[in-house]
Amino acid sequence: MIFITYFICINDKYLNVAQNIIEVKGLRKKYGDFLAVDGLSFSIGKGEIFGIVGPNGAGKTTTLKMLSSLVRPSDGNITMKGLDIDRDAVEIKSFLGFLPEESPLYEGMSVDDYLMFFAELYGIKKDIAKKRILDLLFDLDLNAEGKKIGDLSKGMKRKVAIARSLINDPDVLIYDEPASGLDPMTSKYITDYVRSLRERGKTVIFSAHNLYQVESLCDNILIMKKGKMITRGTADQIREEYGRTQYRLEFKVESINNYNIADLKEVNGDYVLITHDIDVINKTSKWVASEGGDIVEMRTIVPSLEEIFLELMGVEMLVD
Repeated sequence: MIFITYFICINDKYLNVAQNIIEVKGLRKKYGDFLAVDGLSFSIGKGEIFGIVGPNGAGKTTTLKMLSSLVRPSDGNITMKGLDIDRDAVEIKSFLGFLPEESPLYEGMSVDDYLMFFAELYGIKKDIAKKRILDLLFDLDLNAEGKKIGDLSKGMKRKVAIARSLINDPDVLIYDEPASGLDPMTSKYITDYVRSLRERGKTVIFSAHNLYQVESLCDNILIMKKGKMITRGTADQIREEYGRTQYRLEFKVESINNYNIADLKEVNGDYVLITHDIDVINKTSKWVASEGGDIVEMRTIVPSLEEIFLELMGVEMLVD
């Protein structure tokens, strides 16, 4: 019985390892005396959407470039599917798709020719490439027949760049601000499309400034500041660890001359109290009742990821 239990534990251990398609340990990148990325360690599971967020200069793009083997780390180790990114870069690139924030395209080419060109670079057979291109254009709702890339809108160009990143049918996709600068409809379309990639078993790592998008899309989130990891986990885990619940009490009362519990705001003739302390809410409610006043509204405000992010960056917000 002891042997059987040990065997099962060992197999569970290896099962968990197998589920992590990417392992990052002690990742650092220096440019001269400037330390852009400082000691990142994390793992990413197969079929996971992993978001990296942080202010400008946090090291997000440098991290993504190291993950895509475009930039070599100064220290640390990255493995993908058990392969070392330094020793096995060519093999890793065969199952990797990368989309930089700024993605120059060959604007004099048609979309079909452009995608076929990249398919040929990957050594994809022409009949397979043609079908893959048709499928990608359909999936991305990209109807650009007869048009040069230079004649397309910014949103359509971004879709072309996404199609290019998928032409080799990669298992791992690394996207730097995939919906940056796009109109809300195109941004939502691309966000929904990234979500659909997870359903096809793709692993997606991306950076974004839109915290609502990150919260709604990502399985796990890494928050960075000045090259370091501040925290990592699901949105709920981050909210539980760092989010301070607020309470909002709105009430009517004839006079607040003898009220001395907390600071109040006056809004449209009512008084509003916002605090992190539930005891202050309870004391104020009792005081309102003792003064013959009325409670208009009492509600709990659960912080969004954006609010937590701003507080972690040193900007505290109170909701009105």
